Amino acid sequence: MFNDEEEKKIIANIAEQFPQFEQLLMQANDKWVYEDLVYRFYHQSMKDFYLQETTSRIVSALRGLAPNLPLNEWFMRIVDQGTNKEFDPHRTNDHWLEETRPILVAFFHARYFLEMICKYARRITEPPQSMPSGWAAILYLYNIR
Repeated sequence: MFNDEEEKKIIANIAEQFPQFEQLLMQANDKWVYEDLVYRFYHQSMKDFYLQETTSRIVSALRGLAPNLPLNEWFMRIVDQGTNKEFDPHRTNDHWLEETRPILVAFFHARYFLEMICKYARRITEPPQSMPSGWAAILYLYNIR
């Protein structure tokens, strides 16, 4: 299902939107997001739920890169399982791993794709002959590989 035209559109859109993606990656990597909120998982703090906001912003940006293409089904399943969760002191604390691990997993996957887009934004200006793994993952995200 390789689509050279869609890949070229994504490359052009990445170049155009790179400043916004770079800013979003800086926000996701901020010590009060990445460092602190992952720590909060181990601290068993409800602040861990704040990661959902960053995940949702990243997913929104990823969708905006190719609004005509659906995002990968597995990725969206991971995102769906790790967002729109509400903290319930009884249920959540009694089932911490089951309730909160999906939040971290969704964040890590979204952050990975954001990082790969930023990594390859300046390296790839046309469909590459030799496919780096991170770029191939981006193409899978948009279902064009």
